[in-house]
Amino acid sequence: MAKKKVKKRLSPDGIGVKDIPTKSLRPNPHNPRVLFDRKPLKVLRESIEKVGILVPLTVFKSGRSDKYTILDGQRRWICAQELGLKSVPVNQVAEPTLLQNIVTMFQIHKLREDWELMPTALKVEVLMKELGERGDARLAELTGLDRAVVSRCKKLLSYPRKYQDMMLDLDPDYRVKADFFIELYAVRNDRNVRAMPWFKPDTFTRKMLERYQKKGVDPKAVTDFRVIKQHITNAVKAKRKPQISRNLRQYVADTSLSIDHLALPEARIGTATRTLVRKIDGLTLSIRDIDVENFYGEFDLWESMEKLVAEIRKKLKKADRRPKG
Repeated sequence: MAKKKVKKRLSPDGIGVKDIPTKSLRPNPHNPRVLFDRKPLKVLRESIEKVGILVPLTVFKSGRSDKYTILDGQRRWICAQELGLKSVPVNQVAEPTLLQNIVTMFQIHKLREDWELMPTALKVEVLMKELGERGDARLAELTGLDRAVVSRCKKLLSYPRKYQDMMLDLDPDYRVKADFFIELYAVRNDRNVRAMPWFKPDTFTRKMLERYQKKGVDPKAVTDFRVIKQHITNAVKAKRKPQISRNLRQYVADTSLSIDHLALPEARIGTATRTLVRKIDGLTLSIRDIDVENFYGEFDLWESMEKLVAEIRKKLKKADRRPKG
């Protein structure tokens, strides 16, 4: 026996739950999630085909427009169109302000699977313009995003539009992952790199992208940019700025060169020296804190210290240094 269809009473302005024609809906232009890959949609479409849309879409109407704007449920709407559903269940709410719209979209979706980061960054940018707010903490509070995610969004916004578009390609096979540009940011925006006479941000970005997309060429993984950054930092600390500038320029231009080309011998020695000094300073403090009476019978400890003193004396002698005191 067929169930009776119960029509829910609506408030005078039409707000409430109801069925509306599928074609009367439109995407929300301020949805931070604009890239919908086919594989995850296939699972949802199969579910809707079997049991229908169980959770109504949340929508609102703008002024005199005859279209309903989707606040929540764009994936369900896409699947409904593909399945040829004539109508979909919706919960109509009052039209939000631009700010309310964007903030609500973030709050609705924050507990679901991660979006591609570039579309999210574009909506964070709208919030920054609307509010005149750039603080990571405040933006994180408004959007429900982690502060680290807000920081990454702002890094992506520092790139020219042509690179942002690469992260927005509808085809995931051609889409450049945001992680590439986030990891590159640390090198691209290093103050020592930006001070190099040959450096041009756009050219550098393009060349590094070409290298990354070429098989068998460094960087092979986006995390390799951390290694590049470390080599630059080591060279600067070793006061080898001209050398690292020359080597970085050669590395960018010549795809036959590996990241090892940036590892200056002088910088490696400087790094090893700083590491040893930290360890020796730490050991010195530990030895200084030893209470001899408490460890008087610990022969292994004293024998180890004697060996250490002997090794230190050998190294000092080779370095033509005399122990002080």
